[in-house]
Amino acid sequence: MIDIDKIRHDFPMLTNHPELIYFDSAATSLKPQCVIDAVTSFYTHHTSNVHRGDYEIAALNDRLYDGVRKKVAALIGCQGDEVIYTHNISHSLNQVALGLAHTLKPGDVILTSMAEHASDLLPWFALSHAKGVRIEYVPTDAQANISIEDFEKAMHEGVRIVALAHVTNVLGSVNPIREITQIAHRYGALVVVDGAQAVPHMKVDVKDLDVDFYGFSAHKMCGPGGVGVLYGKKQLLNDLVPVFEGGDMNARFNKDGEVIYKNPPIRFEAGTPNIEGVIGMDAAIDYLMEIGMDEIEAYEKQLRAYFCSRMKELDNIELLNPDNASGPITFNAKGVFAQDAAGYLASRNIAVRSGNHCAKILHEITGTDQSIRASLYFYNTKEEVDRFVEAASQISLENAVGIFF
Repeated sequence: MIDIDKIRHDFPMLTNHPELIYFDSAATSLKPQCVIDAVTSFYTHHTSNVHRGDYEIAALNDRLYDGVRKKVAALIGCQGDEVIYTHNISHSLNQVALGLAHTLKPGDVILTSMAEHASDLLPWFALSHAKGVRIEYVPTDAQANISIEDFEKAMHEGVRIVALAHVTNVLGSVNPIREITQIAHRYGALVVVDGAQAVPHMKVDVKDLDVDFYGFSAHKMCGPGGVGVLYGKKQLLNDLVPVFEGGDMNARFNKDGEVIYKNPPIRFEAGTPNIEGVIGMDAAIDYLMEIGMDEIEAYEKQLRAYFCSRMKELDNIELLNPDNASGPITFNAKGVFAQDAAGYLASRNIAVRSGNHCAKILHEITGTDQSIRASLYFYNTKEEVDRFVEAASQISLENAVGIFF
C-alpha cells in the first residue's frame, strides 16, 4: 500500500513548491531526499576517483561504485557483470547499435516501430547510412500497440535486430516483449529494448523476457542525471565493440597500438565515470524497492485510470491514448496549439510536456505532430488530477493566448 503523505514528504521539490503540480516525470522524475543525501555525501565526505587509488577513501568508493551493479541486477533480474554503466538510455542504445555494426552487412534489416523515441531510432538510422542496413517498421494500432500477429507478419529471415521500447514514451503502449523476443529468436534476430519508461514504473525481469540488450536511465526513476544502465547477455557483451576508448577500460596497450581490453562490463566504461550519480542511483533503487515495484505499478495504474476518466468528461479535450492503461495521458485541446495550451497550464502552476516528445515520426500513427503529455509518478495524487482537470477544462484559444498579453 502506497503511503502517499509519507512519500510526498520525501521529495524536497514537493515540499518546497506545494503549489506545483509536476506531471512531467516521463521527462525526468523528482528526487527523494535519500538520493540527494547520497550524492551530497560523496562530495562532502568521500570524494575520490574509482579504480585508480590505493588509499582508504578510494577503496571505499570502489566498493560503493562496483557494488551498485548487484543492486541493479537485483532490480532487473540479471547478473552484476552484465550491468554496464552509461550516461543515459541514449548512450546505452548507441553503444548497442555501434557496437554491433561490425556484425551487420548491407541489406540486413532493423525492425522497429514509428512510435519510438529518437534514442531508439537515430542510432539505427546512422547504421543505415554507414552500413547500408534497412529500417522496417512493425504496424501498430492508433495508440501504438503492437499485436503479436502483426509482429509475426513483419518478421522475416533478413531481420537481424528488433529494436523496440518496452513502454512507449508518448502513448504509453506496453509492448509484449517476451512474446516478441520468442518470435525474433526463432529467426535468429537480436532484441534490443528501450526500457526508459518501463523500469521506473513496473517490475522488469530481463531474464524472464529473454531480451538480448535492455537499457534505461536513472534520472527517470528518482535517480541523478547523467547515469544510465545497459544490460547485455554475457556472451553478447564479449563480442560487442566499445564505443569509447580511454582510461580504465583497457588492461594494457603499447606504442604499436596494440590494446588489451578488460572484461565486460568495465570494457565499456572508458574514462572517469559519474561516480556520485551511480551512488545516487543506488539510493534510488533502494527507495523504489522498499516501496515495491508492484505497489508502484498498481497505484499508478489506478491513478491513471481515474485521470483518464476525468479527462474524457471534457468537451474541449481530445485524448490520443484513451484506452492504454499505462504511461502518460496524451491529449490536445481543440483549436489550441499544444505549446500554447501547455503555457496556459504553466500559468496555473502545472508542469507538462508539449511538442512531439522526441518521437518525430509518431505523427504517422496519430495524425498529429504536436500534443501535450501529462505523465504521472507514484508521488502524484487524485487531488492533483482534479486540479489539473479543472485547469484543462478552461483551455481555450482566448485563455491560452491571453497569458502572453
